[in-house]
Formats: sequence, structure tokens, C-alpha cells
Amino acid sequence: MFANRADAGRRLANRLAAAKNEYPADAPLVVLGLPRGGVPVAFEIAKVLDAPLDVIVVRKIGVPHQPELAMGAIGEGDVRVVNGQVVRRARVDDAQFARVEARERKELARRAERYRAHRDRVPLVGRTALIVDDGVATGSTARAACEVVRAEGATRVILAAPVGPPSVISSLRQVADDVIVLESPEAFFAIGEFYDDFTPTPDEEVVRLLRLQ
Repeated sequence: MFANRADAGRRLANRLAAAKNEYPADAPLVVLGLPRGGVPVAFEIAKVLDAPLDVIVVRKIGVPHQPELAMGAIGEGDVRVVNGQVVRRARVDDAQFARVEARERKELARRAERYRAHRDRVPLVGRTALIVDDGVATGSTARAACEVVRAEGATRVILAAPVGPPSVISSLRQVADDVIVLESPEAFFAIGEFYDDFTPTPDEEVVRLLRLQ
């Protein structure tokens, strides 16, 4: 469906640009990419919308024996989201959850320091925060990101992604003022299946794109 993240970003940017006049004039837009894969998508969107680009650093808390399955997420500012249903189904106890969370908090701190070493965060107070990822799977990371930007004073929160399953997109409308996706297929197994090239985005690429914008 998408050649790569840049292709997905350009297509998503076209959809968002068509609705740009609907954004509140008194709440300037800022585009926030979810590292790492969401940043190349967000970079293309920020160019088209002529908006500042920043990152919103959150980390997925994966099930110990199945790390790709999110049982929660954490974000800057001590934001913590727990998917109780996944925790119960995976039979993860408090000690197991705490161990994974502690490891992910270290990684969150490392990434935040790396990405923000040469630039200040874009203030979100009174702004429209457009959170961008390369796709939505369980929604835990996106949910945490929405809560982070609201805690930082964003007036309006929009979540945008190229693809995501219908049930998850519907649930995310509870935490975002608007959720925009290009495709929402019922048959959804993994984000990568919708990309020809889903090579992991390295930290160096995230830093490079932030410096270019």
C-alpha cells in the first residue's frame, strides 16, 4: 500500500492539507512525530502544512514473552497507560510489569536526551498538537502520546497515521479530538504488512530530520 514512510507521509499530508482551514486559527499547529518510525512520516507532513516539527517521546511496554504486543505505554512527564485486558490475558503480574516499565523508562530518557540535545521542545500551550505515527496497532503508544500533549497544555489534539484497525481507531477518538487515517482495514495483523519498505528508522535519521525542519 505504501512504498515507505516518506510515501505514506506525503499521502497523509495531502489529506491533512485539505482540512487545514478547519484547524482553529487561535491554536497554531505543531506536528509531533512518534519516534522512531513516525518521524519520517511527520517530516513530510510538516513540510506540506508549513508547521514546526518536534517529537513526542513515548515507549511501548511489551508483554515479556511477546514484546511486540503492547500491554501499556509510558511518556515524558511520568504519563503511564496500562492495557488491563492485555495484562490479564497475558497473565503478567505486577513485578513483571514493573521490570519492563523500568527498562523502557531508561530507554525513554535516553531517547529524549538524544533527540533534544541540540534543540528546545516546541511549547504546546494553546496549540493544536498533530501527533503522527507510521501506523497504529494496539493504540497504547498513541493513547499515551495524546495524554502527554494534553498534560503539556495543547488546546486540541489530532492523531494521524497512514493505517490502523477500525476498533482501535474508534477507541482513540476517546482521547483525541480527531483521528485521521488513510486506511482502516478489518484484516489487520501488523503495520509492516502495509509497507513495501518498513526498515526500522535509526536514531540518527530522527535527529537528521529534526535538524532539517
